[in-house]
Amino acid sequence: MTNDPHAWLEDVTGTEALEWVSQRNARTEARLTGTPLFAELESGIREVLDSRDRIPFVTARGGHYYNFWTDEQHPRGLWRRTTPESYRSADTEWEVLLDVDALNAAEGENWVWHGARFLRPDLDRALVDLSRGGADADVTREFDLPTRSFVDGGFSRPEAKGGMSWIDRDTVYLSTDLGPGTMTTSGYPRTVRRLRRGDALESAELVYAGEETDLSISAFRDHTPGFERDFLRRAMAFYADELHLIGADGTLTRIDVPDSAMTDVHREWCTVELREDWGSFTAGSLLAARFDDVLAGTPSWEVLFEPTDSSSLAGYTWTRHHLVLDVLEHVVDRLVVLTPGEQGWTRTPFTGAPEFGSVTVAAVDADESDDVWLIVTDYLTPSTLSIATIGEQPRPLRSAPTFFDASRHVIEQQFVTSDDGTRVPYFLVRAKDLPLDGSAPTLLYGYGGFEIPMTPGYSGGTGRSWLERGGVYAVANLRGGGEYGPRWHRAALREKRPRAYEDMAAVARDLVDRGITSRAHLAVQGGSNGGLMAGNMLVRYPELFGAVVIQVPLLDMKRYSHLLAGASWMAEYGDPDTDDWEFIRTFSPYHLIDDAADYPPTILLTSTRDDRVHPGHARKFTAALEAAGHDVTYYENIEGGHGGAADNAQAARMAALAYGFLWEKLA
Repeated sequence: MTNDPHAWLEDVTGTEALEWVSQRNARTEARLTGTPLFAELESGIREVLDSRDRIPFVTARGGHYYNFWTDEQHPRGLWRRTTPESYRSADTEWEVLLDVDALNAAEGENWVWHGARFLRPDLDRALVDLSRGGADADVTREFDLPTRSFVDGGFSRPEAKGGMSWIDRDTVYLSTDLGPGTMTTSGYPRTVRRLRRGDALESAELVYAGEETDLSISAFRDHTPGFERDFLRRAMAFYADELHLIGADGTLTRIDVPDSAMTDVHREWCTVELREDWGSFTAGSLLAARFDDVLAGTPSWEVLFEPTDSSSLAGYTWTRHHLVLDVLEHVVDRLVVLTPGEQGWTRTPFTGAPEFGSVTVAAVDADESDDVWLIVTDYLTPSTLSIATIGEQPRPLRSAPTFFDASRHVIEQQFVTSDDGTRVPYFLVRAKDLPLDGSAPTLLYGYGGFEIPMTPGYSGGTGRSWLERGGVYAVANLRGGGEYGPRWHRAALREKRPRAYEDMAAVARDLVDRGITSRAHLAVQGGSNGGLMAGNMLVRYPELFGAVVIQVPLLDMKRYSHLLAGASWMAEYGDPDTDDWEFIRTFSPYHLIDDAADYPPTILLTSTRDDRVHPGHARKFTAALEAAGHDVTYYENIEGGHGGAADNAQAARMAALAYGFLWEKLA
């Protein structure tokens, strides 16, 4: 649309725009929140989120395990630590380092925890990140662990997108907003600087300045004992970056691998995960060579993993002597252990890995041990946390509580043929005795973007709010995701984006053809890029659904690259200011609204503080649907960032609004 009648809603904190938001929030609350069902949904989800029996996942640093914890008494959370021995006990004793709720009360702020980076090797200082209301922009402060307090006059970074990382006790790398010319068009730091203790931010020594059209610039020191090195990463686009070694004299040596590859350096090894074919090496492969040889221009690359039609590399983690690969085989995790030696790499199975379910593996301390954390879950099985020494059986440490009766349900993996003949998998969670008469309220979830796979995971909130109440839950593994590696992702890039929506439509039809549900009882849900998917399902396939849930979405694809971080995603969607608009317009829901169409009821949920995907997308789409006379419900949380909620209470309310809406429309 040349003259956008709803452009004024892009003014995030404008008086008129917020009044518009307030009116719709009040209308939504009046309709959805005053029922016994909503109260049950909200309290049930809140109980899950606040449960004291949840697994306190930890990070090992030195002789302590660190954890960040939220519950009803501590909605913004506690940063705390314990010893490995105490963690294994039935009654763990925690030392609280920082109470974020107490900090908020003392400072009159609304801080949300964003993480911490430790000073090595002493581990007595940390750089703590805090965000106002959950936005991506945050502040950094230096924290002293022995005194459990922020360092007076210590390192500090004002609110901005960016970061700060340790070089040594008195020096850090700084990437942040320092005024005009220091940020990219994507809204991320364009420069990286070396800041010494006591110096003003503006006087920090410039290490590197990228182009304004780059995505972001950052630097970090690898503190691995015996392999201390400094690196600079220049991200030119979402799927293109350069890794440089920073020399002692400040000179940069670029690691000579394709821009599209994901490159990592660990001890003596350089690993490269390919997104595109490189010579004789296939996209999706993982290669390794000695780092010194790579620098010298004489690498001997060895293929550690090569994808097949049914498999892809989901990730990998180093231990002291091994490399553990997480391979997806038709979206089911399989673990493989690789060990470098004088005669090359040997390959062995991971002892004690499960046959089914989602498996997450991470090193406990890659510098010191061959132990890994092992987290196993699926849609019906709460997470279990084990610690495993490579080659030995895992030792269970913790199990998450059960929040709903899963004994009556079953998980199935189905495959459906999309419009172009591609075989697309999806997971289905249903009651074992489900009558196949098309009557079951069914929620179909998907994402389909940025090479992110949708793998099975337990959700007490979904179990309580949906499955236990008679609903069926389905998750589609759409093209654009990472379920089958880069080829699956590329299959829905840019002009091919509609393939993801064709996949989703095929799954929706299959659910009806199998007798699981019918149009009147079928809903589609997605957030962020998945919100773009859900918006497209509404405007392109309204005949398939009885309700649509759209969360923190992209929807105006003509304006997206000019809103907040949108310019960073042009490699995914295309540039609407060029001829790319001819194909982008075919999947821009804001421009595809049909006044005469029979759209299913729709709810849009977003956050004022989302500084990644602009809330204007959801606002304008709602206003356009309203103007066309369609059934649309809107709610905007004032806090929350791109996650939509800043604490458990807000998260429970936002989820309950979605489920309450679904039961209202589908039951």
